Amino acid sequence: MLSFAIETARRAGALLMAGLERRRSLELKSAYEVVTEVDRESEALIVSAIRHAFPDHAILAEEGGGIERTSPFLWLIDPLDGTNNYAHGFPFFAVSIALMEDGELRLGVVFDPLRDELFSAERGAGAWRNDQRLRVSDTPALAASLVSTGFPYDFATTTDNNTRQFTRIQARTQGVRRAGSAALDLAYVASGRLDAHWELRLKPWDTAAGALLVLEAGGRLSDWRGQPWNPWNDRLVASNGRIHDELIAALAE
Repeated sequence: MLSFAIETARRAGALLMAGLERRRSLELKSAYEVVTEVDRESEALIVSAIRHAFPDHAILAEEGGGIERTSPFLWLIDPLDGTNNYAHGFPFFAVSIALMEDGELRLGVVFDPLRDELFSAERGAGAWRNDQRLRVSDTPALAASLVSTGFPYDFATTTDNNTRQFTRIQARTQGVRRAGSAALDLAYVASGRLDAHWELRLKPWDTAAGALLVLEAGGRLSDWRGQPWNPWNDRLVASNGRIHDELIAALAE
């Protein structure tokens, strides 16, 4: 199943790359949330591949093309994580595919087609970037860390929008990056490029694959209170483990 997910992610990534070469039409799903025709094309490709290879599996996909079915297996698909970036030609986006079995993450794949970086993980078998084994960073303290975050689409209309937390943590770290793809942010935590990522108002397809990467690379996951996390929890903290408690404390102030 991991080989299938990798092959499918690469096919979807090739579609995204081809879409960059043509004029992209986009529409708003909500006041600020963008979707493009390429999101739907990529999702259709992935869903079709799963239906053909695993017809009894359930699928949850961002653009609504999934399949509800009673099954121990559930695929979580973000066909284009970083749609706003993609729509504007900003080079930070990915395909994210994860599989849960009996409610537990079993495998995850995040593919960055621009850099040809394929991040993959299987429960109990480690995390990889192409053929390189991944480990989280050794950064020992929040003050020495480089971290990332994100903001909700309804930033302008809600006060629960991460602004206070961003300002506080920006002042206590070496910097906070906001690149616009939670799946890649989590892959970068797993790779040691970032020491932590926190975000709110996330969906299961945003985080499932990247979260397993972090765990299999030796990192730690929780919600904002430090409690156990699952893909349906919309507030995530992912870190190298060493700075986790400091980051949780800063978020709680």
